[in-house]
Parts: sequence; structure tokens; C-alpha cells
Amino acid sequence: MVLVKIMREDSHSKRLKDAGYKGIFFNLGVFQFLSFLRRGIFYTFMINYLYQLMKTVTYTAMLGTFNMIASSLGQNFLWGKISDKYRLRAELIVAGELIAGCTYIIVFLIHKTLIDASSYFKAGLIIIIGLSILEFFWSMSDVGWAALLTDITTPSIRGSIVGALNFIASIGRTIGVIIAGFMYNDGEGFKNGTIFYAVTVLLFIGAILMAFTSKRLRTRRKPHSEALLTKSASKIEGRRYEEKIYFWFLISLVIIILGYASISQAFLLYLENPQGLNANETEMSLILTAWTISGMITSLVAGKLADKIGRIKVILMGLSLAIVTPLLYTVASNSLEMAIFYGFNGVAFWTLQTVGFAFAGDIVPENKRGRFLSRYNAVMALTWGPAGLLIGGPLADFQIKHLRIPEASAYRNTFYSSSLIVMLGTILFILKIARKTRE
Repeated sequence: MVLVKIMREDSHSKRLKDAGYKGIFFNLGVFQFLSFLRRGIFYTFMINYLYQLMKTVTYTAMLGTFNMIASSLGQNFLWGKISDKYRLRAELIVAGELIAGCTYIIVFLIHKTLIDASSYFKAGLIIIIGLSILEFFWSMSDVGWAALLTDITTPSIRGSIVGALNFIASIGRTIGVIIAGFMYNDGEGFKNGTIFYAVTVLLFIGAILMAFTSKRLRTRRKPHSEALLTKSASKIEGRRYEEKIYFWFLISLVIIILGYASISQAFLLYLENPQGLNANETEMSLILTAWTISGMITSLVAGKLADKIGRIKVILMGLSLAIVTPLLYTVASNSLEMAIFYGFNGVAFWTLQTVGFAFAGDIVPENKRGRFLSRYNAVMALTWGPAGLLIGGPLADFQIKHLRIPEASAYRNTFYSSSLIVMLGTILFILKIARKTRE
């Protein structure tokens, strides 16, 4: 397995393996696969489905926006503090997965009732509201995962381990996207509950797996191994980073993520628009799969590269691609070209996702991991929809409804704005972090 191979290549990881963490890493890999398999199945066509029901780009972005707000509130005001105070990691993941599984079924049953009554707008709204309430409690799983992963890795291998897990996640998402292409069936997969029930089963399996992991962690935590991890984490690659660096890292990341994610909804709608790419469901799945496959390869390479040459250099490589790729979408004339360009975008995102988390893990103090990583998770959650609600959605809708600009042209203009915003965030990152942090 990829994780086991990486552990064998490093002396620090050997000590972790000897402390009994080999089986735990294996369980984390399986859990990561199931998590992203579920996300691929459920979220690939969710925006398109909500657009069918609610008819505006802005309303479709409400799903990720309210989810992000609920998640951020839960993580920063409750679950992060509980995680640090009681040293709960895997236990929070188990609770979050179980609550999510039960709530998915409740949301579907209400949604189905409204669909049968032809209340389509309300049916879309109940998905947004229901999953947002769920996200407040589900976010305990995100806190537990981030803190646990940081606890059991050392700075010398953190990038490689995170990259390996993201590689596994990409495999799961790729399979999920392909499955979604068959299950969606122009919205019927959501309407008849097939997709809801499938992800619920995956959630329960993941909860059971992490319950076993929790038991292993309790039996493997020994004073000498805890001291080893704490000592290693405190060195942070031979240098102590100030909290000010972490603050500016999050600020620049907010701008970058807002710009990057502002076109998430518009991009999906552009793909199927007759004046845009005019792609069918199969072609859309292939394009999305190209993004995942490129990210899958990037996760392994970027993580190892960051451990060798430094986090900052690799992050800047990813940001450069994030600036360029939205511009390339506007010149794609067929699905193959778009798949290639979107693949470059996958390289950019998974570089930032992998190395950004490793960089955050290096900075945060051991006794505040739950709280500090909750802030990082909140920033990364901006990819869920707030950027689309605040920037991409209103910009596209204003052009279409008030300026009478064709939909495809309006979507292209949002791509241009995305590149500009990411560029501004990158400049801030260079000025406040790259220039002041020598790796």
C-alpha cells in the first residue's frame, strides 16, 4: 500500500510504525477512500440538480455557503475546543459519520414529499437547509480527522503522508464520479433516493472502520510515543514559526480560495450550456475525472517534493497554475481540450490541498491543533459555495438578467475574474509569507 511504502522510506516513520501506527495508517487510507467515493457520488451533479429545481446560479451556491457557515461555527466554537480539551480525534469522526448517515435519510424523505407535491423550489431548499444543519454536527468529523492526521505524522514525512492519503482520495472520487454519471440519470438518482441511500451506507461503513481505529489508538498511545510526536512536531523543520505567519497564511488563502472557487458552479453550467461546451453527461464525467486523475498523481508528487525542497516553493507552483487555468477554459473547443485544461486545474488544487495542509500542520502548536486546524478547515470550506454565492453566482446572474449577456459569455467573464482574484491572493502570499519564510 502507498502509505506503508512511504513509512518504510523514512526513519521517523519507522519509529511510528514500531509504535503501532501501521494498522492505523491503513485504516485511515480506507476511510479516506470511502469518504471521497461518497463525495464523488453525491456532489458531482448536485449543483446541476439544484439548478433544475431552483433555476438560478446564486441559489445553487447557497448549498455550499450555508454548509460552510455551519461547519465553521461548529468547528471553531465547539468541536475544536472539545477535541483539544479531551484529546478526542477518532471518536469525533465516528460520531460525525453516524449523525450524517441518519440525517441524509431524513433530508431525502422530506425532499421526496415536496417533489411529489410539485414544490420544486422548496424541494431544493430543503436539501440546502437540511444538509446545512447536518454540517454543524458533521464538522466534528473534519476536526477529528485533521487533528488526528497531524498527531500521528512528523514534519519530515507529513507532506508525503498527506499526499498519499489524497492520492487514495482521488481514486475514490474518480470511481464516485463515474458511478454518479450512471446514477444521476437527469436527476432521477436524487428523486428516487438511490444516491442518498448509497452514500448513507458508505457513511456507516466509515463509522465502523473509525470505531476500530479509535480502539487501536487507545491501546497504542504510550508515554514515550506521545513524547516523540510532541517533540518532533514542536521543531517544525528546525525553525519556529510565529502565529503571525499562520494568520497571513490564512488571509492569503481566503483570497485565493474565493477566487479559485468562485467559478465552481458556473463551470459546471458552462460545460452543459449549448453556447458553451455543450457537453453531455458522459463527457462531463470524463472532464471531471481528468481533474481527479491529475490530482491523484499530483498528490503523491507534491507531497514528497514539498518534504524535500520546501512547502513554499511547491505551493507557488500550484498557485501559478491556478491563475492560468480559468483563462484556458475560455478557449477550449471540445471535451478533450477541456479535460486537459481542467486536469491542469486539478494539479493546482491538489498541490494546494496537500502541501497547504502540511504547511498548516507544521505551524500549529500541538496543544491547540483542534482549534487552529478548525480555522484552516473553515478557509478550505470556502470551496463549497460561498465564493459562488458572493462572487461567481451574482456576477453571472447580473450579466445574464440585467445586461442581457448570453449565458456562455457571462460564465467566461467569471473565469476572467477568478484568475484576477487568485493572482491578488498569490501576491499577498509572496509578500507576507514567501519573502519572510526561508525553507
